[in-house]
Amino acid sequence: MANSPITDVIFDFCGVLLDWNTRACLEGKFPDDVVDRICADDDPCGFFHYEDRMDAGEDFADIYPDVVREQGEDIAQIFKYYIDHYEDALPRTLPGMVELLADLKAHGYGVWGLTNWSHETFHLAFAKFPRLEQLLEDTVVSGVEKMHKPNADIYELALKRFGLKAEQCVFFDDTAKNVVGANEVGIHGILFEGALAARDSLAQLGVRL
Repeated sequence: MANSPITDVIFDFCGVLLDWNTRACLEGKFPDDVVDRICADDDPCGFFHYEDRMDAGEDFADIYPDVVREQGEDIAQIFKYYIDHYEDALPRTLPGMVELLADLKAHGYGVWGLTNWSHETFHLAFAKFPRLEQLLEDTVVSGVEKMHKPNADIYELALKRFGLKAEQCVFFDDTAKNVVGANEVGIHGILFEGALAARDSLAQLGVRL
């Protein structure tokens, strides 16, 4: 590690450490055509929009009346089911990522979490995948802090809380705007494209595993 400027690696959760799959939670519980519409990329039922609001710190109880008003009672009830059974939307850790965290720690690098996630459901990640909690030294959760990637304040909070220098950190996220946000505060932001690509990117920055 002496020859590398990188001392610490920060990871997003969903789409990086964890497989996040709304369909996995709803499939077989509701009609296929309804599930297809809910999960469509253009978000016609607003699930991802409402979840973004929860990620930013709003409570489900405050959002739910908007879901009923904007989507109708039937879709609102499905959204409630989804939040109530959120662990079913987290089917697995992504291949090779637990091993990457363990290798980084074994070689003396710090490993941390930074996620846009609701304060009401985040605990399910560590309850279902306790090895992540064991490996990560700390995690900043947007819904707890009422801050939200890609805004600079949440990256700056993470650096301060973790006691890190931006230029010595790498941050992996699967969303391009969040990578840009990290880069804008001086962190080496990298778009996540799988564990093997992440290892290659770290190696290019001098991280030796």
